[in-house]
Amino acid sequence: MEITEIPIHLIDEDTDQPRYQFDDEPLQELMNSIEELGLLSPIKVRTTNEGRYKIIYGNRRYKASKMLGRPTLPCIVSTTSDEKEIYLEQIAENLTREGFSPIEEAEAFNKLLNDPKFSSSIKYLSSKLGKPEAYIKNKCDLLKFSNSVKKLVVSGTEIKKDKLTEEQLMPIKDLPIEHRDSLALIIAKDELPVSDVKKIARLFKEKGISAGTKDKLLFKSGRELLDTWFVYQQNKAEREKLAAAQKEAEEASKQQVDLSGTGDASRDQSGAEPATPAAAAAPIEVKLNKLLSSVPAYIPLSTKVINSLDEIKPADSENFLVGADKLIENLEKHLEEWKRVRELVKRSNGIDQ
Repeated sequence: MEITEIPIHLIDEDTDQPRYQFDDEPLQELMNSIEELGLLSPIKVRTTNEGRYKIIYGNRRYKASKMLGRPTLPCIVSTTSDEKEIYLEQIAENLTREGFSPIEEAEAFNKLLNDPKFSSSIKYLSSKLGKPEAYIKNKCDLLKFSNSVKKLVVSGTEIKKDKLTEEQLMPIKDLPIEHRDSLALIIAKDELPVSDVKKIARLFKEKGISAGTKDKLLFKSGRELLDTWFVYQQNKAEREKLAAAQKEAEEASKQQVDLSGTGDASRDQSGAEPATPAAAAAPIEVKLNKLLSSVPAYIPLSTKVINSLDEIKPADSENFLVGADKLIENLEKHLEEWKRVRELVKRSNGIDQ
């Protein structure tokens, strides 16, 4: 690998290279290092027209050296002219460097995938760059967000106020844009950990919550959204428990009806003689069976029905109470009467109390 000293005024930056964000503080630190120790590694360039050179990688070292007034730079001169290979080399080099932001990565991957000049596949990029396909897909998903969100994205996993990590954004990346970007800004402002973001994402993915309600939730803070999620989960669990109880009651009622309707049929199939008038059911039995078939099995009132009490107009409240009193009075009379009948049957048949 031959290293050549090239006059710095003959070297041009590559404005199309993947990395374009250079923070002042790290650049100043690099300048101090070069001034004290010299440039420890060369930059890589390629030849262009009129005897000039364009940087393949090493833009920061070039910038720092130029600001220090160095007349020449140690360079490796590449003979490669294939644009795709050069761009892949630039990405690979930057992936090993600090400060290459997730958004810069995403834009570079997206360019290789969608620019007609490159037309690469995710599988191809994975093999060339040594990165899993999921890694590349996740990076590209960051581009779904608006510029106001993308400019907050930083490298690493540390949660910082008014900044966003890739891990914080992944749980909400598939939400509708009208919710996704607003939530991202709330997450950045309130420094929400990934575990809390996942809960809020589940809240906004709930099909039982209308889009209008979700729009209103965006006025809440991150902590308020978490409280909403916990309350919603509790209510959901209660509704599921109530639904299970109702289903169980309905099954019990169905079984009771089936049992009461199969007695005569089973006797007929057994070959027994048809019942004679003397063996007909007693009037009290007929009355009992009639009541059993007309009174529905008990099913607890749902929360929705209970909450509808608030919908009763003040003018209708008196009629409602009169109706409720009449129902209760009739039920109590039936209950008292059939308790007496039950006791009489027990006594007449010598059944223990």
